[in-house]
Amino acid sequence: MKTIGLLGGMSWESTAEYYRLLNELTRDRLGGLHSARCVVYSVDFAEVEELQARARWAEAGELLAGAARSLEVAGADLVLLCTNTMHKVADRIQQALTVPLLHLADATADAVRAKGPRRVGLLGTAFTMEQDFYRDRLEAGGLHVLVPDAPARALVHRVIYEELCRGVVREESRTAYRDVIAELVAAGAEGIVLGCTEIELLIGERDSPVPVFPTTRVHAEAAVRAALA
Repeated sequence: MKTIGLLGGMSWESTAEYYRLLNELTRDRLGGLHSARCVVYSVDFAEVEELQARARWAEAGELLAGAARSLEVAGADLVLLCTNTMHKVADRIQQALTVPLLHLADATADAVRAKGPRRVGLLGTAFTMEQDFYRDRLEAGGLHVLVPDAPARALVHRVIYEELCRGVVREESRTAYRDVIAELVAAGAEGIVLGCTEIELLIGERDSPVPVFPTTRVHAEAAVRAALA
């Protein structure tokens, strides 16, 4: 098995989920006591979040590129950036590597197309929903992307940063997310992309009348396939 490099800590709550999924998926594929070969670099999310808030994306890209190089030096054969939002600087990270960066949006588009939907609602941070770095990548993968209206985007973003990234899961937030999903479905969404690695701590298939695509699991599944290819 190839060694998977996890560039995580954004937040560590979802990075822990990545680690669990990679090991479970490897065990399911190989059986017995098999687990994933992986190395982890976990950054201080407070530093990254401050750069996000100040739109200092070039500095964030340099920070993460350096961390990615450390993963390669540690033996990673491929790298996962364990956050949707910071795929805004994915190109800079890939430039720093000689091994592949497995892009989360590409893996997600592949997973959605495999199940059939072409019109999807996107939930994520405000950066992911409102900027084009992620939506354009999904659309290049053959999807039509819908996002919530401005008040709903603000709610989704707030819950991610103030609750989920802190390990807080509230039933009232689950209800609010269900309402946002219902609005996207009413607007024509045939599936819902959980485009933030923390959202699946809150939302699952039972919360949506259409299929949901949990990007942490999708990314982990793609990584295990690549590592065992």
